[in-house]
Amino acid sequence: MKILAQPRTAAFFDLDKTVIAKSSTLTFSRSFYQGGLINRRTVLRSAYAQFVFLLGGADHDQTERMREYLSALCRGWNVRQVKEIVAETLHQVIDPIIYDEAASLIERHHTAGRDVVIVSSSGAEVVEPIGELLGADKVVATRMVVADGCYTGEVEYYAYGPAKAEAIAELAVSEGYDLDRCYAYSDSVTDIPMLESVGHPHAVNPDRALRREAAARGWPVLTFERPVRLRQRLPSLSLPPRPALAAGAAVAAAACAAGLVWYATRRRTARAAQTRLATA
Repeated sequence: MKILAQPRTAAFFDLDKTVIAKSSTLTFSRSFYQGGLINRRTVLRSAYAQFVFLLGGADHDQTERMREYLSALCRGWNVRQVKEIVAETLHQVIDPIIYDEAASLIERHHTAGRDVVIVSSSGAEVVEPIGELLGADKVVATRMVVADGCYTGEVEYYAYGPAKAEAIAELAVSEGYDLDRCYAYSDSVTDIPMLESVGHPHAVNPDRALRREAAARGWPVLTFERPVRLRQRLPSLSLPPRPALAAGAAVAAAACAAGLVWYATRRRTARAAQTRLATA
């Protein structure tokens, strides 16, 4: 009697605020500053964008503006230099912000025999090393146009919104995944097409719009809140030398200060406006 093989399955993970606690692209801004690709003003602007992202996520329009800003920013960057910077600072930057719950979930999916696929709108030069660090089997990420070894500032493939669902459908054909038995995880309402494409969608740390949609559709809602260093789970992971860590901490402190200054200024402005209205 011939035994039929079971269809293959996979778990598809968004990256930012689903597997890691911050924006993967913006988190590397201090590393790019150290590598001479951006100036201090750009670091502080990235800190502001990260601050807004952490407060409440980014809607479609904000995401589009961020994409345009980052595309223009990387125009002329040397691709090899970017990859080297990411490789040298990966553990320093990403290791502390990986959700313990996400790492455990990835392990459980692997134990169950499922592939793990990271599907992110961040650039491939950032997402692919993070995927390797997490033990992902495949990565879908945004790709920039390259000419003469440098970014042109144009986008070749944007892994965002419906494009994520299309990429998953293509993988299902090429890898033999049964999407009805597959899983997907995301924090953003813009990833509803991706979540709809599988039989087991989950909202993780969802924005308000996705939380409403998950409640209406009966999708499980997960809360990930414990960032953990992977070296605590896998002690064999290597870390960069201490001087690099110290420099990164200094720039990170400046970035954090910029976000707090912006927030304090906004609150003072709001209070001043309320006072004027009250005395008018």
